Amino acid sequence: MSSNQIITLAIIVFLSSHASLQVEGKIFTRCQLAKELVRHDFPRSYLSNWVCLIEHESGRSTSKVMQQPNTSVSYGLFQVNSKNWCRKGRKGGICNMKCEDFLNDDILDDSRCAKQIFNRHGFQAWPGWVSKCRGRNLPDISRC
Repeated sequence: MSSNQIITLAIIVFLSSHASLQVEGKIFTRCQLAKELVRHDFPRSYLSNWVCLIEHESGRSTSKVMQQPNTSVSYGLFQVNSKNWCRKGRKGGICNMKCEDFLNDDILDDSRCAKQIFNRHGFQAWPGWVSKCRGRNLPDISRC
């Protein structure tokens, strides 16, 4: 094999492995998200707030990862932060979760942790909710 063929093969393997990581994640529509949150026992009275929070934190994407200025990382649909709530590479934090477990399309564990965060700090725990949702018009999910 020539060096060009090896490089091409390496690029194909790299792209294939990274493409498969994205398959695990999901981007919800607004109505899909609202229905999924109800399915996971989020109170209907706060549903528009949760949808707004998720839209501004993760763009409704379960696979979003954001490096934060304080060197922590936020993961998944609810952007659960590694500083206090989960640990990279192993279970830990207040939610006793591996941060990477928040990156798949099963949001049961994400929901449990988000509820723990909410129970301790309310919506103020999420900067996206504070800056984009608090005191503003919330998403209309009445047709969902």
